Amino acid sequence: MNLSLSDIVPPLRWTAPAQVEPIASDTRLPDAWWQALPLDRACLLVGTAQVAARLADLAMACWGHLAIGDILPLLRITEPEKCLRTPESREAVHTMFAEVLSRLIASETQGEHDSTAAPAPPATPDRPIAELIDDIFASLDDRQRAIARDRVYAERRVTLDELAQRFSVTRERIRQIERDLRDHVQARLAAPEQAPIAAHLAWLRGRLGSAVPADDLAAAVPWHRTELATLGVPAWRFIRTLLTGYEQVDAWLVTGGADELKEKTRQLFTDGPVKLAEAVTMVAQLGIREDVAERWLASVPQLRILEGHVVPWPRSVNEKAEAVLAVAEAPLSPEEIQTRIGEDYSLVGIRNQLTSDDRFLRVDRNRYGLTRWGGEEYIGIREMIVREIERAGGEASVNTVVNNLTARYEVSESSVRAYAGGPGFERTQRGWIRVAAAEQAEPYQPRRDVSMTRRSFRSRDGRWWHRVDVNAEHLRGSGSPLPTGFAAHLGMAPGGSLTTSTPSGDVVISWHNQPTMGSIRAVLADYNAGEGDSLFITVSDGGELLTRYLPQAAPGLPPINMALHLIGYTAPVASEAEALRLIGARIGLPDGASRDEVLVRLRERGDRDILAFLDLEVA
Repeated sequence: MNLSLSDIVPPLRWTAPAQVEPIASDTRLPDAWWQALPLDRACLLVGTAQVAARLADLAMACWGHLAIGDILPLLRITEPEKCLRTPESREAVHTMFAEVLSRLIASETQGEHDSTAAPAPPATPDRPIAELIDDIFASLDDRQRAIARDRVYAERRVTLDELAQRFSVTRERIRQIERDLRDHVQARLAAPEQAPIAAHLAWLRGRLGSAVPADDLAAAVPWHRTELATLGVPAWRFIRTLLTGYEQVDAWLVTGGADELKEKTRQLFTDGPVKLAEAVTMVAQLGIREDVAERWLASVPQLRILEGHVVPWPRSVNEKAEAVLAVAEAPLSPEEIQTRIGEDYSLVGIRNQLTSDDRFLRVDRNRYGLTRWGGEEYIGIREMIVREIERAGGEASVNTVVNNLTARYEVSESSVRAYAGGPGFERTQRGWIRVAAAEQAEPYQPRRDVSMTRRSFRSRDGRWWHRVDVNAEHLRGSGSPLPTGFAAHLGMAPGGSLTTSTPSGDVVISWHNQPTMGSIRAVLADYNAGEGDSLFITVSDGGELLTRYLPQAAPGLPPINMALHLIGYTAPVASEAEALRLIGARIGLPDGASRDEVLVRLRERGDRDILAFLDLEVA
């Protein structure tokens, strides 16, 4: 016998040697005997009961989650019911293992003895296994063979009704013949002369592992594609029916439950990216062959192979961006992150998520890293000038500030000098700069704050957004005015300017006679926006112009939904009361504000467009 224990016990092929060695080692046997020593030789040296005992100990210690038939597949023939259970009693498992090993050794020994006294029987191990399979069906009549060929082992199974009509019998009679046929096959497989088939199945389970592309079964050995003379079907289809415990899911043969195996695979990578070579070794511990491991990983939902790494790949763009950065191990621009994600996410949406999610840290004008990496945050030119002055002890040379910031960040010298000479800073006697005294640096107080500013609305995260109703001037590239209340909310004051960044270039907000926003034509082009659409804007702490695009409302919307559309809310509502609560929250009123309070606030703010739809509701 050339079979080793690992040839008939598939889990021995993928369990780490460090787990097997302490349990299976025996001073009377060589190292790794379960792989190197023929099984009959091992049983001769220490006894079949001892080999079975080692196997039982391994089953209880390492494979308690597996069905017994997955540990020793030969049991699927001798103990078809018991083999579906998991190991619960060592004594019971040891008894079953010992019986199977004894029968296997005895059949091999008997075959050797018989071969010296008489001509070889028809089913000897030296005959092709395809012929042994044909022997199983040789004694069947034409009707039994037809049912085997066209139903039991067919690629496309005919129905009981079709077979009943063909042979002029009842459906129940066909069912009984099929049942008898299966019993006949099981009885023949249990015979000693069919041991090579059982040994081949044991080898095949080890070859297939816990998951394998379905095509691998036909290609596992050349004779699998041989057509059986008795049935006219390829041999692998018969073999497939004997591989109980395997299910075919999405072109994969999987044992132990496809969903469970996919979940176990996902759990291996919950801590972040793993290099592909290491990932292949990790999934091998689940019984997946290394030569198919990469294909398996690529087939598991919520995992992705990215630049030589396996990464968790959930649904949210935030987590995908986190995975991309973790693999890159260096800050990237939103454009680079979008390219590496490779899915249909807008650049503006990715930028907004990077800005609002605490997992990400803006480390340069257009680059983001992971917060856990540490480092300084890019917080806007003015704020970084303040930081440089504080580090210098309260005042610093403009040249020094310029050199430090332009060396570390992608900012121009002219921008740094412009901010250093603007509001919030003052010159010292020696010509350096310092933060202006508190009375000089007090923020500008507008006549109306942002909560009383027309077309300005608060989102759930506390940010205030201003609605820009797109017109022909915006599309031509003209600048447009902003309310003073919203501009002051952004930290601006008369005479100042604010340069904000977008994926399409900078947008400058300046305040001379009144606050004015520069051209947003490139931003609108990114959204393919047209007249009548809306763009909600705000500015992040890091100086990014955040935008949310809203197409114009569809004709025929009820008035209350038209009013909600103007505040940027498009989901359905259950009642007018819920709509008024949402509007009240967006314009800065506390929870529980009455209908009249909402209407009064809208009038004071000048939101006549919203009031017009609410007045219709009143009417």
